[in-house]
Amino acid sequence: MSDHDHEQTHDHSHDNDHDHDHAPITSDEMPGYYDIMETAVRELLVERKFFGAEEIRRQIEVLDSRTPALGAMVVAKAWTDPGFKQRLLENGRAACEELGITFYDDTQLIVLENTPTVHNLIVCTLCSCYPRPVLGLPPDWYKLKPYRARAVYEPRAVLREFGTTIPEDVEIVVSDSTAVVRYLVLPMRPMGTDHLDEAQLADLVTRDAMIGVIPVTYNKEAA
Repeated sequence: MSDHDHEQTHDHSHDNDHDHDHAPITSDEMPGYYDIMETAVRELLVERKFFGAEEIRRQIEVLDSRTPALGAMVVAKAWTDPGFKQRLLENGRAACEELGITFYDDTQLIVLENTPTVHNLIVCTLCSCYPRPVLGLPPDWYKLKPYRARAVYEPRAVLREFGTTIPEDVEIVVSDSTAVVRYLVLPMRPMGTDHLDEAQLADLVTRDAMIGVIPVTYNKEAA
C-alpha cells in the first residue's frame, strides 16, 4: 500500500485456476440502485425548488465540455517535463490547474504512475466515482457491477479481457475511487517516441490508458 493511498487493494494472485463463471464486463444491465436513487433525488430537489432544471442543464454542459483530451494533455506534459511530472505525482489537482484545467468540485486528484514493476488500475466499487474534470464522463463498462467487482478480486483476468496481459512479476495495484478522492493513471511512455512533441504524444493517449485497462502504444510504421 502506498503512502498516499489508504484505499488501495492489491492483487493477491487469486485470479487463476478458479472454476466460477466470469460476469462479462459489458452487459445490458438494468439501471442500478445508485442510478435510480440519483434520478429520484434529482427530481425531488427540482420539485422542492432547491435548484432548477436550467441549473442542471448548465452543469451538464460543463460536464460535456470535459473530454479525455484534457487528461491526455496532462500525460503528455508529464512525459516531456520532469518538473511537472513531479508536481503532478505530488498533487494532481494543483498540477492540472497549472495547465488551466478547472475543478468544479472539492475532489482530490491522485495520479498513479505505471512503471515496469507496477501497473495501476482504477475502479469505483460503490458507484462510479471518476476523474470527470480531466476525463469527462466515464464509459458504460466502468459503471457496471461486473467491472466494479471483478477489477478488485481478479484484475489480471479483467485486464486480459481488454487485451492487456500483465507479466506475473509486475504488481497490479487497484485503487478504489471515493466521493472525495479520484485517481488518474500516468501510463508509461511507449518506446520510440522521443521525436514526438507534446501534441503528438497526447494523440497517443486514450481514456482507457488513463483508467489503466490498456497501455499506450505507438506504431512507428503506421505513424
